[in-house]
Amino acid sequence: MPVTAAIRGRCRALLPAGEDIHYVFPVALVRSGGVANYMVVVTDRSVTVLATKVFSRYEPAAVWATYPRQTRLGPVRFAAGPTIQLGGTVFEVDDEYVAVVGAADAEAFSPGDLPQDPLPDL
Repeated sequence: MPVTAAIRGRCRALLPAGEDIHYVFPVALVRSGGVANYMVVVTDRSVTVLATKVFSRYEPAAVWATYPRQTRLGPVRFAAGPTIQLGGTVFEVDDEYVAVVGAADAEAFSPGDLPQDPLPDL
């Protein structure tokens, strides 16, 4: 399920001006003290991890890390649940966003594999 326009807007407010958001999905970092939630925002220029507010998984509060757009998100590893690794940190991804991870990587590393836009004039 895609994140809402409101969530995308909150994420956009934390990004540098002019960056075009392509993908946004929530992830979780499970530590011994509990769960910390983040949003991964893939733009035309970067992959940015945004920390969220303590009691709101979908309300980004600050930039936690930024990587170049050529950073690979996958492969998604399936153990206790789907995970990705960014900058040496392992994040859990909800099952419904695994396809988003694959699409973001395909866009950056093999754009010919993406389907054509069925409504290019919209």
